[in-house]
Amino acid sequence: MSQTHTVRLLPWSRSDGKPCYLSSDNSDGYLWQLADNMEAIQLGMATALIEHADEVLSAPKATHEEVRYLTNRLVESLSDTLRVAKSRGERLQASAPDKKGDEEGEGGDGPSLPAEAFG
Repeated sequence: MSQTHTVRLLPWSRSDGKPCYLSSDNSDGYLWQLADNMEAIQLGMATALIEHADEVLSAPKATHEEVRYLTNRLVESLSDTLRVAKSRGERLQASAPDKKGDEEGEGGDGPSLPAEAFG
């Protein structure tokens, strides 16, 4: 069985803010693995930032500057997380078998995801 050619949205942008894509047949390649590692780091940072936000927002003496700084970091983290979600969603959609004409029992709830998508 041959691999399919994939275009992957990378978890970073160009210097002008435009998205970067990787066009590759090899999901074991260096750039693919680098992107996987960067996504894991970004999601880990988002988790840590949520915990920090809880601490700052529950502190009765949090300053305006602290809350503003936190808000800016949350926006950055949410942008990274949305890019990861978009990239993974595109790859799931590309790897899903064509279901045209197979809508019976689907219920119209959208695509089903493998269990690995939740772990």
